[in-house]
Amino acid sequence: MAANNRRMSGKKGAQVGSGGQRRRGLEGKGPTPPAEARKGHKKNRIANSKAKQAVRRPVARGRGGKGTSEMVVGRNPVVEALREGVPAVTLYVQQFIDNDERVREALQLVADRGGVHLMEAPRPELDRMTNGLNHQGLVLQVPPYEYAHPEDLAAAAYDDGEDPLIVALDGVTDPRNLGAAVRSVSAFGGHGVLVPERRAAGMTAGAWKSSAGTAARTPVARCTNLTRALEAYKKQGIAVVGLAADGEHEIGDLQALGGPVVIVVGSEGKGLSRLVGETCDYRVRIPMPGGAESLNAGVAAGIVLYEAARRRS
Repeated sequence: MAANNRRMSGKKGAQVGSGGQRRRGLEGKGPTPPAEARKGHKKNRIANSKAKQAVRRPVARGRGGKGTSEMVVGRNPVVEALREGVPAVTLYVQQFIDNDERVREALQLVADRGGVHLMEAPRPELDRMTNGLNHQGLVLQVPPYEYAHPEDLAAAAYDDGEDPLIVALDGVTDPRNLGAAVRSVSAFGGHGVLVPERRAAGMTAGAWKSSAGTAARTPVARCTNLTRALEAYKKQGIAVVGLAADGEHEIGDLQALGGPVVIVVGSEGKGLSRLVGETCDYRVRIPMPGGAESLNAGVAAGIVLYEAARRRS
């Protein structure tokens, strides 16, 4: 009985056997986990970002709002818009119009495209619609553009298993430069263009024409505040790279262009605004041995997009 009491006491001592712990310690750790599960791997980063987006982002798209309806006025502008595939709702033709070659081509383009209403209207009505502009008897109504939301651009990239490549325009007011930026983004495999709501060019008929049809497949997002939109991208792990003539880095030296990145292009005259410039993670310059002071936004975006695409290939 005394021996039994000793065994039941709280005295510490070595236990008989290891309970299999040594054997388990010698066993292997199993197969290497997939890339999506390895911390620090590119695919792990993309998977984590997609998971965060799924929590934060509703399924609905197109929350960037709509633009305003636009009128393209005059025979040559109307024909050019129809040739370039600019979206259209209605072609208004003046009653008793002189039926020249441009009028006939406009009517034929509308007939070939389909889905565009053809309306005949008296001259006073067209004068009223165009606020007295010289419409020459032809007016084309362009529907409001459906802008994406800034989050949609990054989400679309992650949905395709790619790092986001986005261009943001800061203070660019010429629609032709916006159209050229859209065209460059499409050419180099980017995921969209971001523009502010105010003091910036929107997707007008001029922007559509400059995009050479690429606006139909490359989204343009609109934000109320560009600085806040860029900060939101940074929280997702996307580098923000601003173009500046006095930038600290040359584009050929910046490794960040090979990963998730937003390229910010300022206006030709003023460059980046102060707050946007301070928000950028990097400020880069494009070397110009020819001595030009600046490039327009569309050309500058195309050069940096080429460098980004080269690093990703």
